Amino acid sequence: MNKFRFTPKILHNISMIERLYGQLESYHLPKELQLNLERNNLIQSSYVSNSIEGNPLSLPEVTNLLLGDRLPVNRDEKEVRNYYDILSSLHSYITDPITIQTVLAIHKKLLEGVEYDISGVFRDRRVVVGRHIVKDGQVQIKVKHEPPYHDKKRIETAVQQLIEWLKTTDALPIIKIGLFHHQYVYIHPFADGNGRTIRLLTALLLLQNSYAINKYFVLDDYYDIDRPAYSDALHSADKGDSTKWLEYFTDGIKYSLQSALAKTKNALTTIPKVSHRPTPREHDVLALFTSPQIELTTSAAAKMLGVSRQQAQLLLSNLVNKGLVKKFGSTKSSYYKINK
Repeated sequence: MNKFRFTPKILHNISMIERLYGQLESYHLPKELQLNLERNNLIQSSYVSNSIEGNPLSLPEVTNLLLGDRLPVNRDEKEVRNYYDILSSLHSYITDPITIQTVLAIHKKLLEGVEYDISGVFRDRRVVVGRHIVKDGQVQIKVKHEPPYHDKKRIETAVQQLIEWLKTTDALPIIKIGLFHHQYVYIHPFADGNGRTIRLLTALLLLQNSYAINKYFVLDDYYDIDRPAYSDALHSADKGDSTKWLEYFTDGIKYSLQSALAKTKNALTTIPKVSHRPTPREHDVLALFTSPQIELTTSAAAKMLGVSRQQAQLLLSNLVNKGLVKKFGSTKSSYYKINK
């Protein structure tokens, strides 16, 4: 595995990541609002990760496809739908360590209906990573990286060794995930779909290390800001030093958490303000608590107020929501006390 240095930037980023993630977890959003944010994260990530690889669909088109819940009709739509479906179901992989079978299964689902002949199969031929340029009137490939192995057996061995390292390393989670991200791309095990597969595996590793990526934040957004910078930082580690890449990788997680925090704060402003002042009828309920020691049941409140049990239950629940009364116990044995 590559060497690296704990630079001040990496150490600062790791500290900020923990602080920002803690702030995100401290917010208690209403369930519906949290589900909306999570859905938007899944859509955004599906759009960005495919766009990085050249998928031409716009964000509105991707949103309409995924929210419309319709069958994809062409290759571009299938790529997006496949990515979204895998990302949405990553929780099913959380409890088990990543294996070669995990990698192959994710890649197969990713290319389902797109590239049947290479889906879920390690490549057995030479490939290079680069871009097309025009030189002397001819289209040529400017090579950025040539993977070390070009036969299926050696590639499978290299991936297995990487997975074994993942199981045994004592590196910090963020560092471990960053190193795994680069080394996978360096091996480049498939003929197509490597970028999307590693971003899905990175999301899975974050989930396995207690970072709720789908719930709170989108990592791919940072890569999309400057795609050449993402590629340059990633391949800067090809010569054996991952320091620059880890600075970029931790920058990305920090940026994504900052963005998620801003979205969460903005979402909170959309929640209607609820008055904590009791209504006249709720004042009548509060008057029943003649001392802080009084314990009041729903049935007793209904009898004293001359209302139905359902009406008394609603009044007491409203007072609990306003923080004026506390509920103890559950079901029929529950009772209420004034909140000191």
